[in-house]
Amino acid sequence: MFLAGGLTVGGVAVLMAWLADKAQEILTLVLHHAPDIGLVATPIGFGIAVYLSRHVFPNSQGSGIPQVIAALQIEDKEQRSPLVSLRVAVGKIVVMTLGLLFGASTGREGPTVQVGGAIMYALGHRAPYRQAGFLLAGAAAGVSAAFNTPLAGIVFGIEELSRSFETRTSGLIIGAVIAAGLTSLALVGDYSYFGSTAAILPLGSAWAAIPIGAVAGGLSGGVFIRIVLAFAGGLSGRFGAAIARQPILFAMLCGFGVALCGLHGDTSVFGTGYAEARAIVHASANIDYWFAPLKFIATTLSTISGIPGGLFSPSLSIGAGEGALLRLVFPHVPLGALALIGMVSFLTGVTHAPITAFVIVSEMTDDHAMIIPLMIAALVAEATSRLMSREGLYHALSHHFLAKAETAGHAK
Repeated sequence: MFLAGGLTVGGVAVLMAWLADKAQEILTLVLHHAPDIGLVATPIGFGIAVYLSRHVFPNSQGSGIPQVIAALQIEDKEQRSPLVSLRVAVGKIVVMTLGLLFGASTGREGPTVQVGGAIMYALGHRAPYRQAGFLLAGAAAGVSAAFNTPLAGIVFGIEELSRSFETRTSGLIIGAVIAAGLTSLALVGDYSYFGSTAAILPLGSAWAAIPIGAVAGGLSGGVFIRIVLAFAGGLSGRFGAAIARQPILFAMLCGFGVALCGLHGDTSVFGTGYAEARAIVHASANIDYWFAPLKFIATTLSTISGIPGGLFSPSLSIGAGEGALLRLVFPHVPLGALALIGMVSFLTGVTHAPITAFVIVSEMTDDHAMIIPLMIAALVAEATSRLMSREGLYHALSHHFLAKAETAGHAK
């Protein structure tokens, strides 16, 4: 039963990756022939996605990681199940793909966490004494299979999802990660998400880029948290009341803003931003200094709109763009090294999970020479982001789902 769950999570993660890639390929092809179509199609797509996530697949909105964190803290089965049901998992896959097809600046990795947790949780009904362990293992396996980063999957499960280390639970996590990873290897082979890099940061004056990049990433990550939480909690005044009354119209306006960002940037502003981030990491293209700010705006609008979609890939893309901006200050430092510092810094600034951030970037690029600089960047970025938000985004958002679950429980 446990082995079947891990294998299934791996297979579904590969399917979600394929769907996400195909959605972005179709979008890029359409925009190539009709660049302005996004001004109409993206708002409509956002409206449809929010409608589905609110009325057809409740609890599927956002990345899905806050739902998993909330579910792990809820002991009552009836309150926990709606957050990680198979219905939510199916909806997550469908609406996530729809969002990417219409140009949302989102990723698939957060949704893979919720889907992986839902699959293992469904199997865990046969082992009621370990349901939380199954849920945690499935979510960790989702991260591992999504990025082909087994170590990051384990660290993410311990550092971000459970915030603790238990011997029994760690065995479940490692087992699920192995099963999911083997499935991914069998289906798509071994690979590094951003490709192998040999970026190094020469010891000396180049290391000044670490604290500067980390502070910039931590601050921008903290700003992102504050904006998202402000909208998630409901803005005060007439504007907040209007959003509450017309959430679909608000989502469409957000979609129009994302389309404008894409119109003044390029297609990499839409979707995960993977292609642009990879190009920056490998220094294989001319630097677009507008990429980071446009991607930040597009990702912020996509997130506050409420459509299902993850933040891992967009955060790494924004970070790579911020690393490219550091090249203006450090023209003689290798671009790849600056990009990795930016990626770790912004991801840490958003999640407050420094170990996960530097482990996942190291595994994604197969670059072990940058481990120490990335560790330093992660610690500085976390400390900086905490000046603006005491909690990382996922844990802060999980409180909203906990409150909803408790309200629903009291109503019954």
